[in-house]
Amino acid sequence: MKLFFKILGGLILLILLAAGGFAAFVAIDGIPHYPTKPPDLKVEITPQRVERGKLIANLLCSQCHLDTKTGRLTGHRLPDLPPEFGVAYSKNLTHDKNVGIGGWSDGEIAYMLRTGIRRDGKYTPPWMIKLHGIQDEDILSIIAFLRSDDSLVLADPTPDKESEPTFLAKFLSHVAFKPYPYPDHPIPAPDTTDKVKWGRYLAVEAFDCWPCHSGDFKKMKQFEPEKSYLFMGGGNLMPDLGGNMIVTANLTPDAETGIGKWSEDDFVKALHGGMRPDGRILRYPMVKYSELTESELRAIYAYLRTVPALGHPLDRNFPDLTGAALSDGKAIYHKYGCVACHTETGVGIGDLTLAKRDFPADSSLQAWIKNPSSFKPMTKMPSFQGIIKDEEFAPLMAYVRELGK
Repeated sequence: MKLFFKILGGLILLILLAAGGFAAFVAIDGIPHYPTKPPDLKVEITPQRVERGKLIANLLCSQCHLDTKTGRLTGHRLPDLPPEFGVAYSKNLTHDKNVGIGGWSDGEIAYMLRTGIRRDGKYTPPWMIKLHGIQDEDILSIIAFLRSDDSLVLADPTPDKESEPTFLAKFLSHVAFKPYPYPDHPIPAPDTTDKVKWGRYLAVEAFDCWPCHSGDFKKMKQFEPEKSYLFMGGGNLMPDLGGNMIVTANLTPDAETGIGKWSEDDFVKALHGGMRPDGRILRYPMVKYSELTESELRAIYAYLRTVPALGHPLDRNFPDLTGAALSDGKAIYHKYGCVACHTETGVGIGDLTLAKRDFPADSSLQAWIKNPSSFKPMTKMPSFQGIIKDEEFAPLMAYVRELGK
């Protein structure tokens, strides 16, 4: 019996030493590196591809890579990264050959977009989207846009900042989240006559809705998304631009806790206009998607109706739409969720401290708040026409102008 316990003790010690050694390796190695095998690819740049590529970039890239200070895709800190993963900065995607991707080949860009492996072999962690299943033509269009003379990608020497991943992020990148294989076959455009299949392609393969709208980033099944914990059931915690934690929504057809009571038109209006059927805005990090066509949104809705309904009650902590005094500008600012995108200081998506410069008259500021898309068609700001009460505009605008002081 003593021999048995000695052997057991020795095995436990070996396991502990191995675990400790692996933990030390992960801590030192950080985010792993992999061999690279970029394809021999040369993209023909056409106006159609540049236009399509810019649309996709607005959907998938700009929120993370667009720096409002430079006006270009020079990267910035990712404010909506769950703190358990550390601090992350997106990279410079401009033509600059030293800090951007101006020196990358088309094949290296395609390889990184598909697999998540940069040309130096470093894996881009889970917060970087991987387009392993998107159609080939869209990959070519993204590259065409990145090579174009659009002002968003013109050479800019703004240097990258190094991310500071936590041990958890490093560990998961070693054991759970792996690079995707580069496709060994052509990926054609989806069959748009089958709304459900088209909708799955858009929600799962092309625009990656499922990681945020599942239950736990740490329990994602990369290669089998539908087997992820609470797939499309929501519950992930993500910070808004002010650092307040937002719970992602349940998108399953459950009538009580999901979107089972939403009509197809409700869904389209919410994603196009940024306003839920109950009058509440889509709160950052969720934004409206004006770039998607109505047909694409209806296809996504059709797919979501086929996802198993999950009764997943969530405390989403929405602002009180009834409690703000009509004369209290700050309370109104919070009531309609302005703080989620613009923060307490007014500096977030858009800089409200510049409101006096950009909108010298209250009439122009009010017109912008009511219908920003009429000024800037692809803006992420929802329209508040008919939402904010007429008597609330004056105190709200007065408060916005105070932010500039």
